Amino acid sequence: MDPIGKKLLDVAKAQLGYTEKGDGYTKFGDWYAQNIDGDHDDYFKTAPWCDMFLAWAADKAGVTEQAGQFASTVEHAKWFRKHDAWGTAPEPGAIVFYDWNGSGDIDQIDHVGIVEKVDGKTLHTIEGNADGYKLMRKTRDMDTVVGFGYPGKIKVEAKYAPKHAAPAPTVDKVGAPAAPAASVARHEHEPSAASEHLPAQEAVLGGILAFVLCGTVALAAGRAAAAKAPTTPPIRVRKRGKHHRPSTPVALPADVTPADLDAADKVTTMMPAVSLAAAHAAEDREFWGRIAHLEEDQELAFWNSLHAETTDSEAAAYATTPGFR
Repeated sequence: MDPIGKKLLDVAKAQLGYTEKGDGYTKFGDWYAQNIDGDHDDYFKTAPWCDMFLAWAADKAGVTEQAGQFASTVEHAKWFRKHDAWGTAPEPGAIVFYDWNGSGDIDQIDHVGIVEKVDGKTLHTIEGNADGYKLMRKTRDMDTVVGFGYPGKIKVEAKYAPKHAAPAPTVDKVGAPAAPAASVARHEHEPSAASEHLPAQEAVLGGILAFVLCGTVALAAGRAAAAKAPTTPPIRVRKRGKHHRPSTPVALPADVTPADLDAADKVTTMMPAVSLAAAHAAEDREFWGRIAHLEEDQELAFWNSLHAETTDSEAAAYATTPGFR
């Protein structure tokens, strides 16, 4: 049995015995005029209704795309033929088309029904407008049959509407801020594996961005500090000899002459303690004068302690040298 035709038969059986009114009015023609005919022409309310009954039954069964919705039997038969669902083999559930003259011509079709059972060359059908006024069962032979339409062979194009697809934004919402996460409706199905990893990916990307940003700031700060750094070392490394002489003359004791100092340099003999102390004092004045602008700098304490430790250690070394006590 044709599967779609079976649904039509189930609806048709419930309507057996329906009879048109005295003026030819039927509920099937009325429904067709209101729902199918674009002009809502009242003509259909009292017109021959054999095919309009099948259109109504297809609507009730939810198979309009496979069974068609026609008032014209000729057009209905041609529609089946166009969709490669036309033939001459009887089958329960098939739509049967008749020409009372037996011409077999599709353009001469007079009547239509639906096959309920096939018994050899005898058809048992349900037909609207049978005998000109009633919905009833009929027994027919194949002599007046033009052909059959098979609803189950109609290929219906699959229609797919993604359940998770968001509607396209309207013009007034383009560029508007996104709705809060709490206001977004949950999907019918669980999120995909890819969407579950999105928060982690966002966290990683955020961390990378923060690292790059911090690195950029640190690099800029380093360049700024390097630009402010003096081009010459702020502290000179103390060495013996002429490199230790201060840039300004120092008053020498009466018993020490410049010649004595030069002689001491040549033989790497340590200067008298008093001369060393005077040299340190002069260098200290020069040092503190050059770093006066760093008095508020955090590094000042470090350099101050380093200078004090160096001075104390050298003074102690001189003080314990034989001949300079």
